[in-house]
Amino acid sequence: MMDAARARKLADRIQQIVAEMLERRIKDPRLGFVTITDTRVTNDLSDATVFYTVFGSEAERKDTAAALESAKGIIRSEVGKQTGLRHTPTLAFTHDPLPDSARHLDDLLAEAKARDEEIAKRAEGAEYAGDADPYKRDEEVEEDVPGQVGRAVT
Repeated sequence: MMDAARARKLADRIQQIVAEMLERRIKDPRLGFVTITDTRVTNDLSDATVFYTVFGSEAERKDTAAALESAKGIIRSEVGKQTGLRHTPTLAFTHDPLPDSARHLDDLLAEAKARDEEIAKRAEGAEYAGDADPYKRDEEVEEDVPGQVGRAVT
């Protein structure tokens, strides 16, 4: 079992290498606008999962997944060269659903805000159905209580 801190450092380095490879060396036309969002390496440094997002349609995501799968060997050999590890971790590319989830949450929050604004507009001219303050209060001031100066009883 290796150190988890070493695995995190290696994951960061692999993320940099993969991003550089996709930007400069991999010239597959199926490769869309890809962003490497995260990389995780197992503590024994044998497997690395590279998370990515693709800007575009579902077809572009599928094409990018196929391009990454075909370039996996070249990328893995470059990772091995640049990290200097005896055993280069196997690479697995996984589409990161986090940006899609965040976009969905943003849409839900915008919808909730619009509904709140609509309710606030309806409430502007509204009046109370009964009294403004329906609670009865006894506004008498107590006097003759030793040690206290007159105080309102609520």
